[in-house]
Amino acid sequence: MGQVIVVGSVNADYTVRIGHLPQPGETVTGGRLEILPGGKGGNQAHAAARLGARVTLVAALGQDVTGDQALADLEAAGVDTGGLVRDQGPSGVAVILVDAAGENMIAVAPGANERLTAARVSELLAGRVTAGTVLLASLEVPLAAVSAAAAAAAGTDGAVLVVNPAPGQSLPRDLIDGVILTPNQGELLRLPPGSPAEAGPDEDAAVAHLLGAGARAVIVTRGSRGATLFRAGRAPADFPAPRVEVVDTVGAGDAFNGALATALAAGLPLETAVTAAVQAGAAACTGPGARQALPRAADIPALRAGISAARPRAAGTPCG
Repeated sequence: MGQVIVVGSVNADYTVRIGHLPQPGETVTGGRLEILPGGKGGNQAHAAARLGARVTLVAALGQDVTGDQALADLEAAGVDTGGLVRDQGPSGVAVILVDAAGENMIAVAPGANERLTAARVSELLAGRVTAGTVLLASLEVPLAAVSAAAAAAAGTDGAVLVVNPAPGQSLPRDLIDGVILTPNQGELLRLPPGSPAEAGPDEDAAVAHLLGAGARAVIVTRGSRGATLFRAGRAPADFPAPRVEVVDTVGAGDAFNGALATALAAGLPLETAVTAAVQAGAAACTGPGARQALPRAADIPALRAGISAARPRAAGTPCG
């Protein structure tokens, strides 16, 4: 299935399920609390491992019980934890509110995640990145750490960098040029240099800027409407999502990105990878929490079919 290296955050998710999301100043009672492992890096690593990729996670944990539990959970999922560092102080924590329709609000205290330095990332990636490696990074860690991952990808022929720009913020050029970007619709408008107001509310203008700055592709995720793939010189391509019974949407984006990286690491075409990612994101909405409903390869028709079609041919058989 190929190698995926995830650079990102690890948190404990404190999820409260309530009837409706509160307005500013409002208290909503009657909630139900769940404490589950999370963080975009941990979730994406878990998603890719469950789909069969060889996964290494580069991340920081605190020297606390939360960090111990996160480490044990990742190891149980089959993630290579040789890229984890333990830091003084607390691990990251996310507080998540989920309403009856499955919509959510999230607040994060990053803890050890904000102390994942560029030097640490460079050191941990040394000797790990090879041709065909897909590096997957998100922005719940310092931008300098993600830039270090970008440098490792750029310095290795055949390596691919996917950046899930969440939470959305303006990106430096090294995180655009040659990169596959996977923003949602809100994050997209924050990516071009300057403030959101300067970027404007125009999706087409934001995509054009990113492609003009050298992005390999921009894949805009659209929730229940699937995703749109943009590439320079080609017409946009829409990938509709299958209809599912939504329990919550917390893990959908991480499932999408984990599946995209897994499919690319398996050598599948970008269109096939996006189809598989959309199917994985939908599947993740069918259960609670960020990881409990993450699918396996057998649950993703596009991934299953793509890998079957891409199996090596017999010696001497020409590729069509």
